[in-house]
Amino acid sequence: MSKIVGRFAPSPTGLLHLGGARTALFTWLYSKSLGGDCLLRLEDTDAERSEQKYTDSIINSFKWMGIEFDQEPVYQSRNKDNHLDKAQELVNKGKAYYCDCSPERLKKIREEQQKKREKPKYDGKCRELGLEKGPNTVIRFKNPESGSVTFKDLVRGQMEVANKELDDLILVRSDGSPTYNLCVVVDDLDMNVSHVVRGDDHINNTFRQINIFKALEESVPIYGHVPMILGEDGKRMSKRHGAVNVLDYKDLGVLPEAFLNYIVRLGWSYGDQEMFELKELIQIFKDGKLNNSPASFSYEKLLWFNREYFLKMENKTLLELLVPTSKQFKQDDYSAKVINLIKERCSLLSEFENEGSYFYDDSVVVDSKDASKVFTEQAVTILKFLVEGFKALTNWQVEDIKSLFNEVMEKNEVGMASVGKPLRLAITGRMNSASVDETSLVLGQEKVIKRVEDVIKSYS
Repeated sequence: MSKIVGRFAPSPTGLLHLGGARTALFTWLYSKSLGGDCLLRLEDTDAERSEQKYTDSIINSFKWMGIEFDQEPVYQSRNKDNHLDKAQELVNKGKAYYCDCSPERLKKIREEQQKKREKPKYDGKCRELGLEKGPNTVIRFKNPESGSVTFKDLVRGQMEVANKELDDLILVRSDGSPTYNLCVVVDDLDMNVSHVVRGDDHINNTFRQINIFKALEESVPIYGHVPMILGEDGKRMSKRHGAVNVLDYKDLGVLPEAFLNYIVRLGWSYGDQEMFELKELIQIFKDGKLNNSPASFSYEKLLWFNREYFLKMENKTLLELLVPTSKQFKQDDYSAKVINLIKERCSLLSEFENEGSYFYDDSVVVDSKDASKVFTEQAVTILKFLVEGFKALTNWQVEDIKSLFNEVMEKNEVGMASVGKPLRLAITGRMNSASVDETSLVLGQEKVIKRVEDVIKSYS
């Protein structure tokens, strides 16, 4: 059996979006799970729209995702001579021909066909004329006029279209530039591509490309077409559904492991399992199921995956991600304790700084509206009991802090909410935080006492 080779072929006319990232991941995993290689080809033949910044962004997106291709990127524009050679080979074999029909004539044909409600296509005027290359000629593919094109799709099963539905498409424009479908076929041949996984918007191209492969008397790759990703409103994914550029998710604070784990589930399943390591995916991807119905993107589900990975990560590892851009976190025991306490409350890396800020502030600022609701006369009395108890503690451990809470509740005949709510606001400045006993433990005895005393002075 020949070596399995997959490829992902984005156009550097824009940034790598979520759908493209998923297709690349599927291609990469499928190739790897079969013991093959996966290559990156940059289809940069649109010189006006292709930009280096987009190429760099695409490559950096894959670096962040942890997807390593097996060779250096292939640039389609550098293979133009071979594209043109193959077009001429098709002409020489009688599988393509020169056409000198003017744009005006082609427009008139289209208009007449539309009036008759016919599918617009070239009428074949130059097909058998045997024209030579001229200043305004194009090269058209001589598509078979009978029979059909069939292939077994990895996702959709058996696919077929009648050849009469296909056009004699242009392979080389009058300016000498090769067109998309020719370039793709030639590049796939040069790269020994055996498997192509791509979006279902390419199905029509696949039928055309198969005919070109056959005309060149070459083996046809195995194809799989994955459906599009929809937003939660059931419409095609776009910017209005949130970030669509892969590196936007990085900037938001999504972990690459969580991102990969989430997007692989958008159209692929392996029983009921949800959490996967990349090494595991390589082993099992071929045994999972590629679904033929559109997947729906859920930002909340992505955040769920991110939180799950935060909880699985060592605190030291999380700090390695946070410290370089943080004004407060350090690679020390105190920050590790803070991270351990707050990570279950964070969905993005960007949330840690704010969520943990009160552990590093010299003092806390309490919102006046919150203070008026919480710091009642009874609450201040309870805080006084608490501060005296805090001062008396010789061991600053969670068990001792909880024991003090129970004493104060019993003396004042109140529940935990009456103790925890004013204490939380006093030591964090917030109505919501991690558990108040654990928060007190990490803040430390001295800092807790000072913050509670400041509130007592202000609201007595």
